[in-house]
Amino acid sequence: MMGTRFGWLMKIDDSATNAAMKLPLWPALIAMTGLQALVALALFAPGVLAPKLGLTVGDVGLFTTVVFAVGMATSLQGGRLTRSWGPCRVAACCAAAVASGMALATRDGAFWLIAAAICVGMAFGPETPASSTLLSRLATPKQRPLIFSIRQTGNQIGGILASLALPLIAVTAPTAGYGWIAVAAIVATLAFLALSTRYDAPQAAENAAINMSAAAAIVWSSRPLRSLAILSMPYSAMQLGINAFLVTFGVTVLHLGHVAAGTLLAIAQSGGLIGRLSWGFVASQWVPAPKLLIGLGVGMSATAIGLASTGAALPFAGQAILAFLLGLTASGWNGVFLAEVARLAPAESVAEITGAVLTASYAGLLLAPLLITIVATTGTLAASYVVLALCTLAASLQLLWTPHHDRA
Repeated sequence: MMGTRFGWLMKIDDSATNAAMKLPLWPALIAMTGLQALVALALFAPGVLAPKLGLTVGDVGLFTTVVFAVGMATSLQGGRLTRSWGPCRVAACCAAAVASGMALATRDGAFWLIAAAICVGMAFGPETPASSTLLSRLATPKQRPLIFSIRQTGNQIGGILASLALPLIAVTAPTAGYGWIAVAAIVATLAFLALSTRYDAPQAAENAAINMSAAAAIVWSSRPLRSLAILSMPYSAMQLGINAFLVTFGVTVLHLGHVAAGTLLAIAQSGGLIGRLSWGFVASQWVPAPKLLIGLGVGMSATAIGLASTGAALPFAGQAILAFLLGLTASGWNGVFLAEVARLAPAESVAEITGAVLTASYAGLLLAPLLITIVATTGTLAASYVVLALCTLAASLQLLWTPHHDRA
């Protein structure tokens, strides 16, 4: 029975190719997953290295805010760039931007930190459109859900690597972690340029721009889509609160050493990795997506409050369990969320509607560092986690009273 039910998982191999070009899928999937892991490494690096570099919560918040602001702007051009240059050339440019950003980050001062954030943001924006274009061309429709889920784990892979490796590197040389990421990015740049000779088919850029205002109007007029957009803001903010600030939280609130705090973040990222691959299957087999999203919101709220209020009194094993549960819920919801957006969107406008809804997610990412910084400055970092949890709980409850059976 199990072999019959899950046998399709075993059929995803190099035979999954573009019908015309007959190119292998796995090299592209590995490369694009690696690109997301590389960008995640660069994004998480300042937060992980903050205790050794003397970066404040405000410094980390400034870095992440600039990254997401630039990423929002550049992602809007990601599709056009991919059609003009090809996905692997765009990926090579993203990797080169990471290398430049990490080189700039080794310099001391706010100016260099902002410059590094701009470079990382220029990689953060276009890499998803580039990978989506390539993988959707190579994978069959039946394979795409799993292939895209695997690709999305690059974020957790990068987070785990950052959490475990960077604190150890920082023991001897605080800025050396930036240097190693830059070296990896240079290698990735060369690898993508080599792949471009096989995978980048010339395509004419479309002249008509995507009408995002019309897509936004559709989202606003549809109560289910509007509720999902609202939900994504605090959910994204909570996810950022883990990725960017958990190491500092572990050192200042839980009184852990730097390496132990990095391990705690790695445990949370492991939870996100498992959640990102498993919640989609749960939603497709047993629990409708809206109910699952509500449950995940309640779960991440309760776990965040528990970690903030009682975490310091717990042994490390207890802290690790809460961190894992927080990652499982707060970093594992994305796939279920995007699938529900696609289900509710008009069939001919899935891409545009998804982009419009994700602008709310970006807003949550942009506002989260500011909110965390303000609450941490006037109170404590633990209090900022409680505030995020209350916002997340409110967003999940508003979804509870929203009908979700109608398409826009």
